[in-house]
Amino acid sequence: MATDTLKGGTVGAGGAAAVRRLLLDNGALTALIVLVIAMSALSGDFLTTDNLLNVGVQAAVTAILAFGVTFVIVSAGIDLSVGSVAALSATVLAWSATSHGVPVVLALVLALATGIVCGLVNGFLIAYGKLPPFIATLAMLSVGRGLSLVISEGSPIAFPDSVSHLGDTLGGWLPVPVLVMVVMGLIAAFVLGRTYIGRSMYAIGGNEEAARLSGLRVKKQKLAIYALSGVFAAAAGIVLAARLSSAQPQAADGYELDAIAAVVIGGASLAGGTGKASGTLIGALILAVLRNGLNLLSVSAFWQQVVIGVVIALAVLLDTVRRKAGATPTHSPGGKGRQTATYALAAVVTVAVVGATSFLHGGSSSSANPKVGLSLSTLNNPFFVQIRSGAQAEAKKRGVDLTVTDAQNDASQQANQLQNFTSSGLGAIIVNPVDSDAAGPSVRAADKAKIPVIAVDRGVNKADVNALVASDNVAGGELAAKTVAEKLGGHGKIVILQGQAGTSAARERAEGFAKGLKAYPGIQVVAQQPADFDRTKGLDVMSNLLQAHPDVQGVIAANDEMALGAIKALGAKAGKSVQVVGFDGTPDGLKAVEQGTLYASVAQQPSQLGRIAVDNALRALDGKDVPATVKVPVKVVTKENVAGFHG
Repeated sequence: MATDTLKGGTVGAGGAAAVRRLLLDNGALTALIVLVIAMSALSGDFLTTDNLLNVGVQAAVTAILAFGVTFVIVSAGIDLSVGSVAALSATVLAWSATSHGVPVVLALVLALATGIVCGLVNGFLIAYGKLPPFIATLAMLSVGRGLSLVISEGSPIAFPDSVSHLGDTLGGWLPVPVLVMVVMGLIAAFVLGRTYIGRSMYAIGGNEEAARLSGLRVKKQKLAIYALSGVFAAAAGIVLAARLSSAQPQAADGYELDAIAAVVIGGASLAGGTGKASGTLIGALILAVLRNGLNLLSVSAFWQQVVIGVVIALAVLLDTVRRKAGATPTHSPGGKGRQTATYALAAVVTVAVVGATSFLHGGSSSSANPKVGLSLSTLNNPFFVQIRSGAQAEAKKRGVDLTVTDAQNDASQQANQLQNFTSSGLGAIIVNPVDSDAAGPSVRAADKAKIPVIAVDRGVNKADVNALVASDNVAGGELAAKTVAEKLGGHGKIVILQGQAGTSAARERAEGFAKGLKAYPGIQVVAQQPADFDRTKGLDVMSNLLQAHPDVQGVIAANDEMALGAIKALGAKAGKSVQVVGFDGTPDGLKAVEQGTLYASVAQQPSQLGRIAVDNALRALDGKDVPATVKVPVKVVTKENVAGFHG
């Protein structure tokens, strides 16, 4: 009996020691555990089955991309093109299967082949063209994104239904993206640990010249390494598009940075020679847990990026210190630094998260207050900032606990935010879609959970919303066309700056422009180009168009931001030889109208949109009838009436 007790104690002590060694050797794992504990303590909605599955789904695309990037970083390279390759591969699949009737299996092969080809081009430029990996993959980033836009003509393409099931669940509970992530992770681990090419990656990353002198065909190995990265990027693109039920030409924009961050957080060195798939998975989960938890805690959308950036930097910095300290045995005097660095990593991450949320969390209202989530397409645009202001004012007036998130014009990020809203059991959701098609699956999930959804400014396709609160964009477009045409006396050359492809606002305003111009055959539209509702892009696109059409006399822009960019490009011509009409009635737009550089703006009332959206969300939450569509009037504001206009 005493012997059995002794054995049991030894086994228990050995198990505890093994766990301790695991945590000491894996700072990222320690950080992940601390993050989960901290988020669980701060939010009762975090540690639920539904939400943890959400975290897995939200980590999936980043993790799959990062597994491919791990191969490259282990071999002392870098791949900045994976986000664009993911978008291009998904676009090829959707374009071939949906638009050209290619069998889905063959379309999938074409998508994966697209990733391989992009990777081979990267590898060839690096291995044989002697280009630095940064430059070669940066070029592919641009080429891949451009080809995606060319093939799709700038608009989302519906994904084949059979492939869209990759975004569903198995057995009603296991998300397929999580399953794909696990399978791809196992493949990556096998390649790194059990294959010749995996050993070659570590050899090249450790010392490329020594690897070459030992007989390794470094150039051919690099071709294979970058081709593998391309395959994983293609797989990530397919999973992402399946989640959104459409291939987005702008999908995965900036995801290459998240993938690289996940690899480095997971313990890989940018200098090469170290890294493993399990560490990369942990790095991707850390990013997903941070974003998910900050959403649930209602941390300001602006501050979320700051918190995530600081925690990532600290995690990588302290993990580097831990690994350096780990060069000496744990039992030696120097080994104490290893333990200290590991625990410091956990402590700093905890302090960063808890401290940030304590200061930045607006403070939840009484649990009796209605809880509403508002997901905006972007807060980098005054129009949507005004929608938020109106919604917040109405929420404060009505005693509503309003959580606002910023999708940063990323349909995938918005899908994650909407999933977080759904899993946290909010009473109602207000969504301003980045893309009307891509928002559909997430809104359907909210519908299934019996959560009322109100769309604001833009509609949601292939899903039921309780109400759409929007301006009459078609009528507004007609007014804009009529205004510029009459100012030009019914004759002249104009250009049109279009909004972001895929949004209902861009489509409806373009439809209105076309309808309005039919009544003025003397008006010639010499160019129509998208500038994505962005002032900088409006400046660039207008500058380019002026080179080809220096005699243009009018500009119609689908929002004030693009109009203001066009005015900057026109310089002294604006308001004199060239008349510019915008759309939205933003404060900067109205100021330009007062100054005479912007002839007119078709003014919406964004603050009113936000107020009405909150009101309708509360009505739906109370079980009251709400109108399917609420149209907020628009009006043309010129220098004559701008003083009396209040948006």
